[in-house]
Amino acid sequence: MFTEMTKRKYTPRRRAEKQEETRQRIVEAAMDLHGEVGPRDTTISAIAERAGVQRLTVYRHFPDDGSLFAACTGHWLALNPPPDPAAWAGVADPVDRARAALGMLYGYYRRTAGMWRGSWRDREAVPALEQPMAEVDRYLDGIADDLTAAWTVTGKRKRALSAFGRHAVRFSTWESLAGEASGGGALGDSEAADLISTAMAGVAASA
Repeated sequence: MFTEMTKRKYTPRRRAEKQEETRQRIVEAAMDLHGEVGPRDTTISAIAERAGVQRLTVYRHFPDDGSLFAACTGHWLALNPPPDPAAWAGVADPVDRARAALGMLYGYYRRTAGMWRGSWRDREAVPALEQPMAEVDRYLDGIADDLTAAWTVTGKRKRALSAFGRHAVRFSTWESLAGEASGGGALGDSEAADLISTAMAGVAASA
């Protein structure tokens, strides 16, 4: 009698745990496929196969692309947190500040290049990517604005420096200087950060 009561008591809890385990497998399967083939080429069938579930199970947990992408993005960012601006907040010199921030950001891009390459490439083709990528835009723009504010410039110089700063923090900029797109002439992350921070100083002085 006691055994039967115990089973009944814990069955709902165990069922909830199993559902959460299944959900997590689906999220991790989707996340891995996004990094390997890109969001555009990741199908529900492939996610289901990787997670070891049926397609219907994927839809049961994630009825639309938006909910799936939100879960994947949250999980991936928890595993791969981007640089915290607090890490360079105490650097007063604007060139040193830019060098520190870009060095950390470019190193982060190198460690996570596969996911970013596919996400930026597929952004326009996958509507569900727009919201999480817009959040990335806001994060990067915040870094650029922080770096621009370190220079005491106004008017035309500030506008030019702001535009250059927003270009500097983009994945495509790192990719062209230090990633696969740069080919055999790739710079190291610190070299690229030093080059761009020096260029920012030039923009601030001459624009």
